[in-house]
Amino acid sequence: MADRTVARRRHRPAHCLARDSEWRPPLLVRFSAGEAGAWLVDSIAPIVGESLPPASHVAVLEGPAVAVPHAPHAWALSGVVSSLKYATRADVTAMNAKGQPATCSRAEDTLAALIPIRKSEAWWALTQDERMGVMRAGAHFELGTEYLPAVARRLHHCRELGAAQPFDFLTFFTYAPAEAGRFDEMLRRLRATPEWAYVEREVDVRLHLAV
Repeated sequence: MADRTVARRRHRPAHCLARDSEWRPPLLVRFSAGEAGAWLVDSIAPIVGESLPPASHVAVLEGPAVAVPHAPHAWALSGVVSSLKYATRADVTAMNAKGQPATCSRAEDTLAALIPIRKSEAWWALTQDERMGVMRAGAHFELGTEYLPAVARRLHHCRELGAAQPFDFLTFFTYAPAEAGRFDEMLRRLRATPEWAYVEREVDVRLHLAV
């Protein structure tokens, strides 16, 4: 079993990302959309507010690679993977108990969704505990945990990079084609929670892994 685990890690593609808790210190990640990248774009759909320009590929660059010049891009979004800011110990324990996978750590996870979100000033005017209360009212963590381990998730914080960022969060999901229906179901349920009343811009970028 140990040998198979090591082999899987050794052959994990460079664009694949680990769990939220696996990186210390914080990891800088850039999603660069253009004519090159490991992920092919299936659709770019605005959910709330303005969309993003069209592109054929998305490259996921992390760590030192972010500073390396990339091919001309239609858009590039950056965020930082750091410690979980709203999860309790009980939330983390529940996610780990469900076998929370690293994004794109499984060969069958050939589909992905990049969902950038910006929340309103009313959201950021709330205190930390008030924001936690809104998320608890919608059972945010419980809902996401329900879809583990089928849907892997990685959250990137943008506000830590400065006010010029167009989004507050970038969430990157990976999953197998057989789980596409359940993934869409999860999104519908999340978007119906009280938290989404504070979303003023959201784009849904669907991708599939280049063979």
